[in-house]
Amino acid sequence: MGQLSNRLQRLAPSATLAMSQKSSEMKAQGIDVINMSVGEPDFNTPDHIKQAAKLAIDENYSRYSPVPGYPDLRQAIARKLERENQLHYTPAEILVSNGAKQSVCNTVMALVNPGEEVIIPAPYWVSYPQMALLAGGTPVFVNATFEQNFKMTPEQLEAAITPKTRLLILCSPSNPTGSVYNKEELRALANIILKHEDLYVLADEIYEHINYVGRHESIAQFPGMKERTIIVNGVSKAYAMTGWRIGYIAAPEWIVKGCNKLQGQYTSGPCSVSQKAAEFAYTQSQMCVEEMRQAFERRRNLIMELARQIPGLEVNVPEGAFYLFPKCSSFYGKRSEDDGYTVNNSTDMAMYLLEVGHVATVGGDAFGDPDCFRMSYATSDDNIREAMRRISVALSKLK
Repeated sequence: MGQLSNRLQRLAPSATLAMSQKSSEMKAQGIDVINMSVGEPDFNTPDHIKQAAKLAIDENYSRYSPVPGYPDLRQAIARKLERENQLHYTPAEILVSNGAKQSVCNTVMALVNPGEEVIIPAPYWVSYPQMALLAGGTPVFVNATFEQNFKMTPEQLEAAITPKTRLLILCSPSNPTGSVYNKEELRALANIILKHEDLYVLADEIYEHINYVGRHESIAQFPGMKERTIIVNGVSKAYAMTGWRIGYIAAPEWIVKGCNKLQGQYTSGPCSVSQKAAEFAYTQSQMCVEEMRQAFERRRNLIMELARQIPGLEVNVPEGAFYLFPKCSSFYGKRSEDDGYTVNNSTDMAMYLLEVGHVATVGGDAFGDPDCFRMSYATSDDNIREAMRRISVALSKLK
C-alpha cells in the first residue's frame, strides 16, 4: 500500500463527524439513537431565503462567481457589519468562502509560517489545532477551565505569548462550551494583543446571533484592533443554512488579498446560487433569526434544568451557541456491571452513552477538555427530554 503525505499523517479525523457517522450506522441497524453530536440547527432554511435561491436559478446564476464572491453579497455583508456591529468595512475587505470552515483555514494558511505558534484557548472547536498543524504551525493550548466558565484570562494569554506567536483563535459565542466573552473581557484581551506587534486574532463569530445575554461584542471594535482582527462569520448557524456553504472573512485588505490568492488556486468562488440566497438573508427581515434564537434559549433552559437533576454532572450556564458542556469526571473509574462498561475518560463516556443510552454526544478529549463532554441541544424539546432521561438512566448504572 502507498504512503500518504506527512501532512496528512499529522492530522486527526474530526471526532464530531466520527460520532455522527457512528450514530447514523446504529440508526441504519434500526436502533433508536438521539443524535446530539452535530452542531447544526434543526430548523429548515427560512422560506424567503429559499425563494431567493429559486429565483437565482431561474435568472441563470449558474456560472463561476468571482473568487472573493459577488460584489452585491460583499456589499450586503459590509452593511450588516456596519448595522449590527458598528464596524466599517469596504467590500474589498471581505472575502466569501465555501463555509466559515474554509474562511478559518484560509486565514491560518495565509498568516502562519512553519514553526510559528497559534494560541488556542481550550476547550476549542476540533478543527482549529488541525488547521494550525496543516499550515506547519504549532498549536499552543491555554486551559480555560470549567471553574472560570471556560474563558481565557488576559494573564493566561500574556503567559502564552512568545516571539513565535503569530495568531490567537478566539471563538465567542463558543463551540463547544457556549461561553460568551463580554465587552470588558474582550477589551482586556485586546490590550494584551496590542502590546505585541505582528500578533493577530482570528475572531470566529459564527454563533454571533445565538446569544442569550444581549448584543454580540466583537474584539475588532477597540482602537487599533480592526487592523489586527480577522472576523469569520457566515450564514450557517443564524439562518439555518449549514448545507449552503457560505462563510466570509472581514479583515485588513492585505490579508483578504492573500486569502483570495489562496482560494483562487484551490476552490475559486463559492456556489453562485448560495451566494444569492445569502445576500437575501442579510438584506431582508431578521425576524427569523430572532425566532430561532428564542427557541434555542428555551431549549438551553430546558437541558440545563434536566442536566442539573442528574447526580454527578456539573453544569455551567452557556450564554450562547447551542451546546451544553457538562463536567462528568466524577464518573471516571466507575463501571456498569449490567453492560460490562468501565468509563475511564470522556471518550469512554461518549461511547458508553451511545452504546448503552443510545444518545450520541462527543467526548471532551476532542475539544481539549478531558473532564467534560459536548451535547448539542439543536433538536426538539421532546428529543431533549428523552435524551436526558436516557443519559440519567445510563449514568445511574455506573458504580
